[in-house]
This record gives sequence, structure tokens and C-alpha cells, in this order.
Amino acid sequence: MDYKNTNAPVTTVTYDRNKVEAPTENLYEAISILAKRAQQINGDLKTELIEKLEEFATYTDSLDEVFENKEQIEVSRFYEKLPKPTAMAIQEWFEEKIYYRKPEESNE
Repeated sequence: MDYKNTNAPVTTVTYDRNKVEAPTENLYEAISILAKRAQQINGDLKTELIEKLEEFATYTDSLDEVFENKEQIEVSRFYEKLPKPTAMAIQEWFEEKIYYRKPEESNE
């Protein structure tokens, strides 16, 4: 999924509790689903960031030479400016892009 083009807010937002719990009719279940999705998003972003930083990595044997790579700094700043994974998960929740199911109901 393309996390760079998300409509999630960058700052803190207060959400209506009733809207958050509406799909599951249980606030704690909704929060649990959102937390799991936020962890997935965070893992994806971390993997993507590490891959991009590896492209610019320079390996030297000398510890005396430490120099900043401008490309690495720009990539890091870009990822720092992205919304938090929890904000992305909540935005996906409101847009009904998160699929969830209850295992006990699928067995019946």
C-alpha cells in the first residue's frame, strides 16, 4: 500500500468515540484492530526506510572518517514528516479499508 499518499492528519486529532466503535459496536475491539493495523503499517514503513537507506550506505573500514550523506538525511526527513502509523490506521478505519473478522464466528 502507498502510505505516502494518505489523507491521515499529521497532528493530533480528537475522534468521536461513537464513530470509532461503530463498525464493531465495541470500543475495545476497534482499538485492538487499529493497534494491529498500526503495527503492520509501522513494520512496512520501517522495512521500506531501511531498504532506501541501504542504497546510499557507504562502508568504510576507518572509524575516523564520518561524513553525512545528504541523500540519507533527505530520505530520513521525508519519513519523519509522514503521519504516525496510528493516524494512518484510523484513517483507513474510517474509510473502511481495514478487513477484520472474528474467528469464533467464521467457524460456525
